[in-house]
Amino acid sequence: MGVEIARVKALIATLASVTSAPHFHRTAFRTPRKTFATLDEAGRDLNLMFDPDHREFFCEQVPEAFSPVPGGWGRMGATRCDLRVVDEATLLSALAAAHRLAAPKPRARRGRDGEA
Repeated sequence: MGVEIARVKALIATLASVTSAPHFHRTAFRTPRKTFATLDEAGRDLNLMFDPDHREFFCEQVPEAFSPVPGGWGRMGATRCDLRVVDEATLLSALAAAHRLAAPKPRARRGRDGEA
């Protein structure tokens, strides 16, 4: 089991409107709105930016692969995924969830009189 770094990048590339940029010793992946994941350059782990509910779900369902990032980031939902033990289907589900949370919010449509 486990997912290789090249496959992780390929899965991320399937998500809409994703860009990447260096982020310290990691690569950050973001939507136009915000970062949703950072990948360790050695390919050992991926940090996913969840809300606390998603973090709790993945950590509870697959505790051998997911754990809260220590400190304040973890309290806000940041979650470490161990790429050496996670299976591809679970990783894809986690990536999709983090991507959805970071997607741009739809704009409210305004009527003729300018009200939402």
